Amino acid sequence: MSAEVQESSGKTGKSKQKKISVRVDFTPMVDMNMLLITFFMLCTTLNIPQTMEISMPSNDKDITEEQKSMVKASQAITLLLGGDNKLYYYEGEPDYKDYSSLKETSYTPDGIRDVLLHKNAVAVNKVRALKQQKLDLKITDDDFKKQVTEIKGGKDTPTVIIKATDDASYENLIDVLDEMQICNIGKYVITDIADGDEFLMKNFTSKGELSKNLAE
Repeated sequence: MSAEVQESSGKTGKSKQKKISVRVDFTPMVDMNMLLITFFMLCTTLNIPQTMEISMPSNDKDITEEQKSMVKASQAITLLLGGDNKLYYYEGEPDYKDYSSLKETSYTPDGIRDVLLHKNAVAVNKVRALKQQKLDLKITDDDFKKQVTEIKGGKDTPTVIIKATDDASYENLIDVLDEMQICNIGKYVITDIADGDEFLMKNFTSKGELSKNLAE
């Protein structure tokens, strides 16, 4: 950094310019920045990593068929994740003869979220009421978490079965898992897609042509 000083000469009447070098020491500013960074690091709460609980199928061979069918068909909903961001679902037992029993939806809030919120309406309303009690300081945070867990695992809450094809993207799976949290779904499982599920999607695309061929 430099500055110019004007000097006048009495004899010639002309002015001379003399350059003076000026050195600015930024060391105090660096120290101040380090103090500010340290202050914000100590005073800012770091984000706690969030974990997501996922129920996976058991490999226990001793599980009986009766235990496997404990989920009531009326409370079960199966999501089929296809390629090109396609998402299908059916409730209860699949109907291979009626292609319209399989429904197509989307990953948008007005898609699968509406379906799950309607399916889990009782639990969603209970959790919403608990949140208000927590805001009103009527219950503690620990009580809130405990009661929410009990509500999500209640007998009348739906069980969501998630099945992804080889063409489904990892992003689609994450989107579906996010919807489980948003819609307060406490019982869900990721399992392999079956040949019957592949048939349902192909039959839906062909508008029932495959099931007609089987009937013939």
